[in-house]
Amino acid sequence: MLKRLYISAYLSVLPLALLFSGWQWSLSGGLAWLGAALTCASGLVFFLRLFLQPTARTSALLPGYWLAIGAGVVLSALALPVWPPLLVSVGALLGWAGYVFWYSWLGRGDNAHLVVGRALPAFSLRTVDGSLISSADWQGQANLLLFFRGNWCPLCMAQIQEVAAQYRELERRGVKVRLISPQAQAHTAQLAARFEAPMQFLLDEGGAAAKQLDIFAQAGTPAGLEALGYDSDTVLPTVIITDAAGVVRYLDLTDNYRVRPEPEVFLQVFDRLGVV
Repeated sequence: MLKRLYISAYLSVLPLALLFSGWQWSLSGGLAWLGAALTCASGLVFFLRLFLQPTARTSALLPGYWLAIGAGVVLSALALPVWPPLLVSVGALLGWAGYVFWYSWLGRGDNAHLVVGRALPAFSLRTVDGSLISSADWQGQANLLLFFRGNWCPLCMAQIQEVAAQYRELERRGVKVRLISPQAQAHTAQLAARFEAPMQFLLDEGGAAAKQLDIFAQAGTPAGLEALGYDSDTVLPTVIITDAAGVVRYLDLTDNYRVRPEPEVFLQVFDRLGVV
C-alpha cells in the first residue's frame, strides 16, 4: 500500500517541483534554482522516456541519472546559506533514491510453486472471448508464458512488443506464446487488437492463478489507476517456459521490475534445452 501511494505521489510532485524551480530560476537567476530544476528534471526525464521511448528493461541502479541528480544537488548547495533550492534538490534526491532502492524491488523470496524441472501447477484462465481454459491442456506443445502487470506498465508493454517481434522465430520452434494479466477483460482485448502476431492473451480473474503460483502482487498498482478501470492488485512480472510435457524448463522471477530478460534469451533457452 505504501508503495502504490508513494509512486503516485512522487510522479505528481516531481513535475510541480520542476515547474516551481524553473519559475524561481527565471525570477532570480543563479545556479541554486537551476540545480534544483536539474535534480527534478533528471528524474522526470527517466519516466518520460519509459513512456515515450518504450524499453523493456533498464539497469538496476541507473547510474547516469544519479550523476545528473547529484550535480543538481551540488549546484543548489553552492547557494548556502540560502536553503529553499537545496531543500527542493534534496527532496527530489530522496524521492529518486526511494524509487531506485525501494519501489523498484519486489521483495521476492524462494518460490516453492515454480521450480525448474518440476511440472507447472495447473490453473484456470479466461480467454478474451470469455471461454474458460486450463493450463493442463497445454501439454503437447512448448509454451512461453509471460505474466504482465497491465497495459499501464510501459516496461510490460515493451516486453510484449519484443516477444511479438520474434514471434515467427518462436513459431518456427513450435512455441505457443501466452500473455497473462489480471487486468480487466476490456484492457486485455484492447491490447490483443494491437498485435497481428497470433499470441494468446489470457485473463487471470481476481489474480487466482497468480495467487496459486505465488506471484500475486497485492496493492501493486499505482494509486489512482482505478479511475482508468484497473484493479489495485496485479501480478509480479514473471516469465515461464514449459516443454511439451508441461515441465518448467526456464524461469525469470525478477526481483526488480525494471530488470528483465533480453529478447534473445527465450530463443536461446528453447534451442539449448530442446524443449520443442
